[in-house]
Amino acid sequence: MKVLRNELIDSEATMNQMRNAIYHLQRFMTLNGETQIIDKLRKMGANIARTYIKYWKPINLVDLNNIKSVLGTIYKKILNSNVQIEFVTGEKKISVKDNDCALCKYKYEDINVAGCEIIMGMVAEFIKLINSRANGKSSFTLIPSEVQESKTFGHKSCIHVYQFEY
Repeated sequence: MKVLRNELIDSEATMNQMRNAIYHLQRFMTLNGETQIIDKLRKMGANIARTYIKYWKPINLVDLNNIKSVLGTIYKKILNSNVQIEFVTGEKKISVKDNDCALCKYKYEDINVAGCEIIMGMVAEFIKLINSRANGKSSFTLIPSEVQESKTFGHKSCIHVYQFEY
């Protein structure tokens, strides 16, 4: 069966193979001396966003007023996750708590980088791409800051922290 990229958007395909592959890839990179694993995973996520936006985008412009809604929509549509989103008090940061992270299901004793770094790279790039194509250009951007918690490390949820600029 041949599936086209645009058909994948509406598919119910599981993330099991991708999730497993991420951790095997990390082990391979570590074994071969790669030290920039976070950067590589985030770059993978950005590449996913550049392909995905060709087939779907949730809105035409992202700004400070709608970022929470846009993030909720992206996480729901792409990752099938209902997330809790909060602004970090006193900082230009936004925190996304995902209790059912698609890429972090199990704790791995030998892994030092959460697979959801890919998600952070994808989401930040997605926002950048939406705004770069917007008619009423927005200067709002998200920058991946850190995976504060991850199921990969034994936490009950994953918490993605982004910095934002506008």
